Amino acid sequence: MIRKYFGAGLVAALFATTAMAGVEKVASVEVTADISAIQNEKAAAYWGNLAEDLKAAIITRIGDRIGEKGAVITIDIREVELANAFERALNSADAVLVGQVIVNDETDHGNDAAYELSVTLGGTPLVPSADGTITLSTTDTPQAYSILINLFADQVIERMK
Repeated sequence: MIRKYFGAGLVAALFATTAMAGVEKVASVEVTADISAIQNEKAAAYWGNLAEDLKAAIITRIGDRIGEKGAVITIDIREVELANAFERALNSADAVLVGQVIVNDETDHGNDAAYELSVTLGGTPLVPSADGTITLSTTDTPQAYSILINLFADQVIERMK
């Protein structure tokens, strides 16, 4: 039986061009990921719902802050990173989600921000089984996908505080 483990070594890197003081309301969340640009068909199928899943994860976290006026959060995911992460699936440290995040706060432009956000499953350990066999964790699992989506959404929200 193959076991897949994901360690607590989740890493997020932020490269901010501006700082946000605190976004109170969010008017909309827009996520784009041109999955058709991924040449690897398996990778394209694997990441197929990424934009919708990431948008839903962010909206779930800010549900009480949604309003008619407020910040517009725009995220553009880098497709080449998705394909490369999928192709290097045996190295969980390469499971990465990278995107450009732009926050335009219509009510307080002091909260505007633009930054690149990168989250990875780096630090995932090799885990020997009872018989001593070492199984590498892979990124081709719903669990890894979910962890990346949730970690990215958490980091976007954290930057809004």
